[in-house]
Amino acid sequence: MITHIVLIKFSKEVTDAQVDTLIEKTLKLKEEIPGIIEIHQGRNFSDRSQGYEVGMTIKFENKQALENFGPHPKHLEVVDYLKSELGLADIIVVDF
Repeated sequence: MITHIVLIKFSKEVTDAQVDTLIEKTLKLKEEIPGIIEIHQGRNFSDRSQGYEVGMTIKFENKQALENFGPHPKHLEVVDYLKSELGLADIIVVDF
């Protein structure tokens, strides 16, 4: 099993509704992309966040499933929403 962790920092003010839409789109990926075991995503409430506002973990069946995830059209739709609508300022990704 592979765990994929993502931390997101926005470049502009975003509304709760925009973040809710991001989370909704992300959670749907479990049904749309093969190899995903589970997805969790939510708003960061830690005062140690260094400005990262949303965190996400995805568990994949194996490394190949993670590699297939990146270029998948449904994943790219979420990435496009994140960049174009929410203004991605920074992202941290950890895979293990």
